[in-house]
Amino acid sequence: MGTGHYFWAIFYFASLCSASLANNAKINFREKEKKVLDQILGAGKYDARIRPSGINGTENAPTLVYVNMFLRSISKIDDYKMEYSVQLTFREQWTDERLKFDDIQGRLKYLTLTEANRVWMPDLFFSNEKEGHFHNIIMPNVYIRIFPNGSVLYSIRISLTLACPMNLKLYPLDRQICSLRMASYGWTTNDLVFLWKEGDPVQVVKNLHLPRFTLEKFLTDYCNSKTNTGEYSCLKVDLLFKREFSYYLIQIYIPCCMLVIVSWVSFWLDQGAVPARVSLGVTTLLTMATQTSGINASLPPVSYTKAIDVWTGVCLTFVFGALLEFALVNYASRSDIHKENMKKKRRDLEQASLDAASDLLDTDSNATFAMKPLVRHPGDPMALEKLRQCEVHMQPPKRPNCCKTWLSKFPTRSKRIDVISRITFPLVFALFNLVYWSTYLFREEEDETF
Repeated sequence: MGTGHYFWAIFYFASLCSASLANNAKINFREKEKKVLDQILGAGKYDARIRPSGINGTENAPTLVYVNMFLRSISKIDDYKMEYSVQLTFREQWTDERLKFDDIQGRLKYLTLTEANRVWMPDLFFSNEKEGHFHNIIMPNVYIRIFPNGSVLYSIRISLTLACPMNLKLYPLDRQICSLRMASYGWTTNDLVFLWKEGDPVQVVKNLHLPRFTLEKFLTDYCNSKTNTGEYSCLKVDLLFKREFSYYLIQIYIPCCMLVIVSWVSFWLDQGAVPARVSLGVTTLLTMATQTSGINASLPPVSYTKAIDVWTGVCLTFVFGALLEFALVNYASRSDIHKENMKKKRRDLEQASLDAASDLLDTDSNATFAMKPLVRHPGDPMALEKLRQCEVHMQPPKRPNCCKTWLSKFPTRSKRIDVISRITFPLVFALFNLVYWSTYLFREEEDETF
């Protein structure tokens, strides 16, 4: 056997020895972890029912629990039920002097547990929770880390549906503040105090996306509550959501404007086109009513008036006003026709009376050969006409009224109503838009408090 074969045999034997020693070291290290766990959590050595001591091992001082969280997602914000759903990783950290252990010269950084009932746990609960559940796929998403100095870190992933009371007066130009409240259920502030962890206690995933809202900012605060049984520690996170207006602009505001403008088309139709004007007015009115009911179906029945109620109510009023305008035009048109018939009959009667009088005068002149008088009688039609002309010439000239002059081009009242409506309706609607948007947009900036 050559020298090379001896070299490879020695190298292979050394590798086997080193691997065996490493495995033995790992086994020994895991055995040491087991011994440490048995040492600190063994039977009769640790009681999970007793809370840890306070700062510096003070028995009478409250246990301090530091809280932080990571918001993984916000799935929905329901306006009708006034709630929102969130998934988060929730963490608590406190110090338990009874859990101190030897770190084996820095080799044992921490111990990991998966059973929360092995150590004392704070009795924290979410006070505005409606529903919630843990995540157990594939394994329960929870762990407990025990550090050599007795510090305990508890981390769990949970999904919650939380109540969010909303003020919808500015809907859909509103901002909503939804809170996440955490409090102690049984331990008072004399025994347990929750504190926010220093340095960014709340983190939010970067690619957070909501369909109709934008998370503008959030704020951490304290909300301790006092009851008959004592004062309890409480933490809260206020999330400020801004509603995305583009969706409502496309789905509600622009269609309502289009319906109002379509209702004005009847002003340009002929007065005699009764079926067309009636069908147009009724169709736009029913469409606007359906749009309004669809909007209200997605919102809770609140006792106050919302911004969207003002908009849909005024738009519905304009559409209804256009239908009433046609009813007025139809009535005025029939009245004009009646007056025209009456004038025609009057003219016919006057003409008939004049013809009869002329025939009578001709008969009298042929029978008596009397001369006509030089001065006409007061009841003579020719004399009355000359008298009217003299009075007109004697009256002082009036200033021309542009509106009356312009309206005089349209001889009938029904036509004048249509022409006035063509100008009045768009001007009033434009004025309403100016007041509406300036009022609610300004109020939105004014009410933006956090």
